[in-house]
Amino acid sequence: MSHAHHQHSRHDHAPHDARHGERRLLLAVSLTTVALLVEAVGGWLSGSLALLADAGHMLVDALALLLAWGGARVARRPPDARRSFGYARMEVLAGYTNSLAQFALTSWIAYEAVERLASPVAINSGLMLIVAIAGLVVNVLVLRVLGGHDHDDVNAAGARLHVIGDLLGSLAAVAAALLIRNVGWLAADPVLSIFVALLILGSAWKLLRRSAHILLEGTPDDVESGAVAAAIEGETGIVGVHHVHVWQLAGGRRIATLHARVPDMAQSGAALSAIQGVLRERFGVAHATIQIECDAGCHDEPCQQHAH
Repeated sequence: MSHAHHQHSRHDHAPHDARHGERRLLLAVSLTTVALLVEAVGGWLSGSLALLADAGHMLVDALALLLAWGGARVARRPPDARRSFGYARMEVLAGYTNSLAQFALTSWIAYEAVERLASPVAINSGLMLIVAIAGLVVNVLVLRVLGGHDHDDVNAAGARLHVIGDLLGSLAAVAAALLIRNVGWLAADPVLSIFVALLILGSAWKLLRRSAHILLEGTPDDVESGAVAAAIEGETGIVGVHHVHVWQLAGGRRIATLHARVPDMAQSGAALSAIQGVLRERFGVAHATIQIECDAGCHDEPCQQHAH
């Protein structure tokens, strides 16, 4: 005899501040759009690759923030007959897509920088400096608007990654403008652009790996299946735990399935409650499906059935 039990936490439903997060994303989109227009015009007039690269970065970021907003909004939709776990994983897809967009952007920046190194162009450093400082101020404001995020929330992480990339791009543009203005080093513009592209590339790779791990239903970084089984057996007196699977739906919402053996099926109710407590308190599992099985010593034939 087996029992399937589903444990739900309040995190299975979108919290009230989810809508607040969506509004912050829309405000970030608006501010980023204004900044990218200013930097695009300033980069074109001054001849600065750093400004043009940052404007291009902001254009991708504005679209990425829109994608993050859409992912967060769709993720709040309730489960239906076709998607029993709901749409929460749309946030992970948004983070995954944002990381790929960053790879394309850094490739373009690197290509343009190499072209500028081979053929330097004159740059209006005064205009470049003013526009770069304005972009820096806006990026700091956007970062404050977005606020912090949970480590496992790859959608929010993707959005912040784009804005941090913008911030680095603006800092590089300011530094390049100062070097060109005070030292006359025209190569500072493409060199610093490449440096920023490399920084963005490293962060994009980390985000890509993390979101891909979730999409492949990998075990959370701080959880080991063996440790879960050992904790349950050690704290509940259950005689055996096997077929343990723990993965993430999205945003730190962890799910687990497992089989547990008890000496007597009369203990199944108490075993379920004990397992729920361990999973919730020790491993942050929001939803669990647990099958209780009778130990090999049980003589009640139906209770010896195992699900595969």
